[in-house]
Amino acid sequence: MTEITRFYDKFQPSRYDVFIDINRGTKQFSGKTVIDGEAKVPSISIHQKYLNIESVQADGKDVPFTTDDNNDAINIDLPQAGETTLTITYNAKLTDSMMGIYPSYYEVNGEKKQIIGTQFETTFARQAFPCVDEPEAKAKFDMAIKFDEKPGETILANMPEIRTENGIHYFDTMVKMSTYLIAFAFGDLQSKVTTTKSGVEVGVFATKAHKANELDFALSIAKRAIEFYEDFYQTPYPLPHSWQLALPDFSAGAMENWGLVTYREAYLMVDPDNTSLDTKQLVATVITHELAHQWFGDLVTMKWWDDLWLNESFANMMEYVAVDAIEPDWNVWELFQTSDVPAALQRDATDGVQSVHVQVNNPAEIDALFDSAIVYAKGARMLVMVRSLLGDDNLRAGLKKYFEAHKYGNAQGDDLWNALGDASGIDVGKIMHSWLQQPGYPVVSASVVDGKIQLSQQQFFIGAGKDEGRLWQIPLNSNYGAAPKIMADQTITIGDYETLHKDAGVPFRLNVGNNSHFIVKYDETLLNDILANIDSIDAISQLGIIQDLQLLADAHQISYASIVPLLTKVSDSKSNVVNAALYRTANNLKKFVTPGSEAEENLKAFFNKLSANQVARLGWEPKEDESNDDQLTRPYVLNAALYAKNKDAVAQAHEIFTNNKDNLGALSADIRLLVLRNEVKNYGSAELFDNLLNDYVKSSDPSYKADLAVAITSTPDANLIQKLVKQFENADVIKPQDLRAWYRGTLANEYAQQDAWDWIRNDWNWLEKTVGGDMEFSTYITVTSMIFHTPERLAEFKAFFEPKVNTPGLTREIKMDIKIVETKVQLVESEKDAVNKAVAENK
Repeated sequence: MTEITRFYDKFQPSRYDVFIDINRGTKQFSGKTVIDGEAKVPSISIHQKYLNIESVQADGKDVPFTTDDNNDAINIDLPQAGETTLTITYNAKLTDSMMGIYPSYYEVNGEKKQIIGTQFETTFARQAFPCVDEPEAKAKFDMAIKFDEKPGETILANMPEIRTENGIHYFDTMVKMSTYLIAFAFGDLQSKVTTTKSGVEVGVFATKAHKANELDFALSIAKRAIEFYEDFYQTPYPLPHSWQLALPDFSAGAMENWGLVTYREAYLMVDPDNTSLDTKQLVATVITHELAHQWFGDLVTMKWWDDLWLNESFANMMEYVAVDAIEPDWNVWELFQTSDVPAALQRDATDGVQSVHVQVNNPAEIDALFDSAIVYAKGARMLVMVRSLLGDDNLRAGLKKYFEAHKYGNAQGDDLWNALGDASGIDVGKIMHSWLQQPGYPVVSASVVDGKIQLSQQQFFIGAGKDEGRLWQIPLNSNYGAAPKIMADQTITIGDYETLHKDAGVPFRLNVGNNSHFIVKYDETLLNDILANIDSIDAISQLGIIQDLQLLADAHQISYASIVPLLTKVSDSKSNVVNAALYRTANNLKKFVTPGSEAEENLKAFFNKLSANQVARLGWEPKEDESNDDQLTRPYVLNAALYAKNKDAVAQAHEIFTNNKDNLGALSADIRLLVLRNEVKNYGSAELFDNLLNDYVKSSDPSYKADLAVAITSTPDANLIQKLVKQFENADVIKPQDLRAWYRGTLANEYAQQDAWDWIRNDWNWLEKTVGGDMEFSTYITVTSMIFHTPERLAEFKAFFEPKVNTPGLTREIKMDIKIVETKVQLVESEKDAVNKAVAENK
């Protein structure tokens, strides 16, 4: 296995002068990179990947060099160590892998066009120019770009353009920064620009395939977010401008390049006339996440990739802090509770999961670090705990210290804890090390023993797990004052239950607010007290109770059957977060039934019972001035009614489709997906399939395209399924960036699962060639494991993926996902009779 050697240890660059000449017609580029730096030893290495190196000079004289493609290196022998100036000339090809320098493809009025963009995180700057491509190797950059320019085209980079000479665009010197944050793009773009209170220019850029007003929402969020962060961080935005650019082809969701943030179109473009609230919240949190990075990640950067969490966990928390400040009516922390929290809890309960802070031993493992449920969601939850412990005043004071001490440099986790500790007087590091260095999380068992409330902690596993006696410093967040703020021991006793209960007048609970990363297993006495008073408990706590019970059932610690009656108790809740938890758990019951069985019919009847009152209350059409909760709840209950094959719901959806069939994109975005999918499943035809797929190809509305993808993949027609799968490798129909969603939708379709599964096994090499090396590649394995739950599929899953277990970057994912499928198979086999009986009794 190739071990990582740090090139920065031997050569430390201080300044780059980068010239790149790009020809879109030939898909070639050439370049000259001049690097000032200090050679610590005479033999140094500079990163390159897929570059054809023509010459290397040191201080104007040719020097010996060799290229080592296995280590992405140019090995250079210098006359002596010390300050030197390297000049490297080279040429290379544009990629079609959405990494390095690459074209993005789109259409305007039937005409095919492209814009050129970049993606350099994690280790792809070396595909664009020779550099020491490591986070710690910060330097200043002068960029000059030439390209086969056409009249009216726009070029963007991290810093403003200062002049154009002989077709070469020169940009202002970039501040000291890491290579992975450099970006540029050019093409036929439209834009809207505004200025913050402090004078920062903020702009949104996109292709002309979009309507001009689709840029407005992002511009408003970006401007207000930068103003918020300048105040919250008490540190000015460090650059003259902040450009937000939507790229038609983009492998990640978005990328925090300093001053030129790049996005998938779906995460930046918003139709102001027809976009659901949840889509607006999603776009807003993506923008605020990337802009949080402009300080936390860009101004101060992790020293090495093992501290990736330092960038991502913090930005993931701050996206919610910022949106909550600039759009308080959205109650966006509820989105955190219904998306990030369950994702983190589910994944972090599998033995073998990575810790938030994890060592990197192989270059291919760097991309595998980007586990969204751990580094993003769990890490954010850790920081939410910190924020709760410190309070915002101490948090802001600590961050100001952190930025002042490390700006334009690098930091490690302890640097942050020290700054926050100095500001608050709390030993933050002592608490956080137990969370960040250890994988997993605890279940706190709460029991009445000899009349006293006793708490004990133990690592929680879904499936088999090796208990290594790990302990955590747990912020208990109890509603009883007798409970300590932090539980550090394995077992504690907090007092006489009857006395405490009488004094409090409410049931005993832990993790009030659901902000700490643990779950609670109450004994029968405590749980029955809570359930008897469920209506008087706040919505987030109701969510937490359902969430914890589901996880305990996943782990075989309680029966799934015992949760079924609880779901009917809360099914008329007007809270979106309660309905999110309710239907997350209800949808989990589907794995216990066989398609076409009596058990499935009973489950459909149960779904009909859960949703009937809510459907009657909310109806299909969104209403003026209805609450956010109602807007967000409607899709849950309508989806349940359609799963139940409720005749009125199916007929109403069909009627809405028929009345809007000539302009489906104009269907209300709140219900459009449900209407389209209902039509495909219950009234489908080859003509409808072709029309929807044609709409998908031609539309530039990312929200509508996402709805179409879900609808089309739900077809029960075997011939249409085969026709669909044949389009998986046709980039003119399904872009590689969108393929995973199409694959997942097809795999989840009981009529199409075999075709999708056959495709990925037969064409794995094509998939690896197309998106391999991308941080999303391993998630094809993840989404497959999320759907499979039968012994037959488990055997096939293992047979296909086990031989690939030593593939760098896939090892952890394959091992974990085999466990995940094994655990589900065991759960279904042992629980299905009890679950199906409970459903039949409660339908």
